[in-house]
Amino acid sequence: QVQLVESGGGLVQAGGSLRLSCAASERTFTRYVMAWFRQAPGKEREFVAVINWSGGSTRYADSVKGRFTISRDNAKNTVYLLMNSLKPEDTAVYYCAADTSVGATPPDYDYWGQGTQVTVSS
Repeated sequence: QVQLVESGGGLVQAGGSLRLSCAASERTFTRYVMAWFRQAPGKEREFVAVINWSGGSTRYADSVKGRFTISRDNAKNTVYLLMNSLKPEDTAVYYCAADTSVGATPPDYDYWGQGTQVTVSS
């Protein structure tokens, strides 16, 4: 069973940047597709980005395309989300997720971290 621990959230002004990290406990980290989702208060959890096992293929939600970058370091069992040009509407709890196949909806993923809060002030 994969355990995921996010870090790197915080408070940032609009236009600023943050880098989130998600460390996985699984030795066979490369088996897993890794994704980021987010959930704002009163809203459903939504897809942000996904990366395949090698890091060679990525996909983004339209709302973050061109501003966010997902990457992974398989030697460190870690996936990252670099967030640039942050907007107040990016405020949410950000979750990383893992599964053995690619998906863009929460039910597609079996393993979840506890989440990290990102707050963007205007």
